[in-house]
Amino acid sequence: MTLARSVQATLHRRLLGAVPVVLLAAALAPGARAADWPSKPIRFVLGPAPDVLARLVGQKLFDAWGQQVVVDQRPGAGGIIAGELVAKAPPDGYTWLMSTGAYTTLVGLHSKLPYDFARDLAPVTLMATIPFALVVHPSLPVKTVGDLLGLARARPGQLNYASGGTGTTSHLAGEMFNSMAGVKIVHVPYKSVAAGLVDVMSGQVHTMYSIMQGAVPHMKSGRLRAIGVSSAKRSPAAPELPTIAESGVPGYEFVSWNAVHVPAGTPASVIAGIHAALTRVLALPDVRERMAGLGLEVSGAPAGELGELVRADIAKWGRVIKEAGIRVE
Repeated sequence: MTLARSVQATLHRRLLGAVPVVLLAAALAPGARAADWPSKPIRFVLGPAPDVLARLVGQKLFDAWGQQVVVDQRPGAGGIIAGELVAKAPPDGYTWLMSTGAYTTLVGLHSKLPYDFARDLAPVTLMATIPFALVVHPSLPVKTVGDLLGLARARPGQLNYASGGTGTTSHLAGEMFNSMAGVKIVHVPYKSVAAGLVDVMSGQVHTMYSIMQGAVPHMKSGRLRAIGVSSAKRSPAAPELPTIAESGVPGYEFVSWNAVHVPAGTPASVIAGIHAALTRVLALPDVRERMAGLGLEVSGAPAGELGELVRADIAKWGRVIKEAGIRVE
């Protein structure tokens, strides 16, 4: 069983067994009373990730605690600024990082970072995973991943794929595909995923890896044709869409994700309490419905599993980056 499958398999039992939010403070330290924590607002720091999920979760926690969860967006340097801010914050449970899969790519992309992601930040909770769809312009004569492989091998270097920029997940996904499939589809970087998607829909670029939420409306309208999904299992958002791994590239798998990290050194009891509170929020029907609408697959996996995912992703993307010779500095 792959790590991604394991994470999803634990969802049901994690949510059913979550500690009620009202017991959070009691889990933080011996003798603590429910009114003692949190005694001041939580600072929830974001890098370039959208703030919708953080604000949704923050509102639910405010309803439970009576303390604000202040969303602090620091999008600069691809997440490095946000990561450093949290890594160097006091380890008291009051400063959180909304981490994403992109943070694991920074390790391989930069020869020197102002913090060590695996050492200086402690995992708390994997909140959600986000599969990508491999989409093509409808004029491209391919309907499956196998068709794309055949065309790419017949026309080496003549096909191209768009991304949200050099070093982004959508770029690395394409390089991993090239490496694992033994093909050469040329990378075309854009300033954003949205800009790249527009040019795929217009036929200026042949293909792209898009988060499922962004792709599904255009798949339904016929402006894009989806031929595969990046996750280890099919996505509930498009269950008819086969995985890339089952369609000609065995072992191909990646998802982006949203999680929570805190400064290293935060007491284990604090981490367990935050995880319990977040898991309780993720179990709420309206939260799950909203997250599904955003293309997010709810998780709730605890610190240990998130830590394993981080280590695996750092190693995987490090190999892809090294083999492709990618640098953003």
